[in-house]
Amino acid sequence: MQLHTRTWGEGDRIALLSHGMMSDHRTWRRVAPALVGRGYRVIAVDLRGHGASGRGAYAPELFADDVAETLPTGAELAIGHSLGGLALALAVDRLRPRRAVFSDPAWHLPAPEEGFGPELFAQFKSATREEVRAMNPRWDDLDVDIELQTLALWDETSALGLARSAGQDLLPAAAVVPSLVQLADPSFLIPPERARVLKERGFEVRSVPGAGHTIHRDDFDGFMASLEGWI
Repeated sequence: MQLHTRTWGEGDRIALLSHGMMSDHRTWRRVAPALVGRGYRVIAVDLRGHGASGRGAYAPELFADDVAETLPTGAELAIGHSLGGLALALAVDRLRPRRAVFSDPAWHLPAPEEGFGPELFAQFKSATREEVRAMNPRWDDLDVDIELQTLALWDETSALGLARSAGQDLLPAAAVVPSLVQLADPSFLIPPERARVLKERGFEVRSVPGAGHTIHRDDFDGFMASLEGWI
């Protein structure tokens, strides 16, 4: 599936952005201009089932195939958040960016017996402004507005397509390209024992103190500072 994309900036130095579940390219509203300011042309996708991209069957491999089919190979940088980090990890051997950043990636999807599963996640489709604000007290009001807009467009059955992966260890076996894993503090997806495994497998791991899962919206300055040396 060819995905809808948004491009900021010009030139041959390319950065790729892949968002998390329930969002679309608008989640990068501050990150993309910041990267343009560092000389990048930024291309962000709407994953299938999100934003202006098509709908269809849903599975991690399909999200990854779409990203690999839509985005250019050999970019200078690729950043994937949450579900976008999972898709990027599964497509990175085809995209072959010079560097990859996985921002609190969905490499362990909690199963229902762990207190959170895809069916529960799908219920966020109907979240109210008050619920979004309560879950994300540090977000700007504009990010709350955008989240409500992206929820309205989101096909919540995309969450159900991850059901067979819930509870599984989805950590990559190795860093295919030089890779940074950027973690929330604490991360409910990558706890300390999994972070240690990632370091053993060749990933650099950095945490952003006090940041929630969507680091770039929760603490933009901390997000950008954590990328120093990688962008």
